[in-house]
Amino acid sequence: MNKALNMLGLCARAGKLAYGADAAADAVRKGRASVVVMDAGAGPNTRKLLTNACASHGARLFEAADVGRSTGKDSRMAVAVLDAGMAARVAELFDQEN
Repeated sequence: MNKALNMLGLCARAGKLAYGADAAADAVRKGRASVVVMDAGAGPNTRKLLTNACASHGARLFEAADVGRSTGKDSRMAVAVLDAGMAARVAELFDQEN
């Protein structure tokens, strides 16, 4: 998961992330994001919000530890990747590691 989290850090530096569960779900609903990464410590309401948004709009949802730390926003429990190419690479790295 280290490479995938490193890629999330690159996305953050490029300004291609929506931070927080509400912003991530909103980006998925508007079709701006196809990949969402949720922190393993996320609460049940956050999990339900993101799971429902991703399931109904065809986005991929991944789970990892320390998502906020890898993106430079320690308190955030979820991020959505807004760039299609970067989202594909993040998904590929998560798939390789699992």
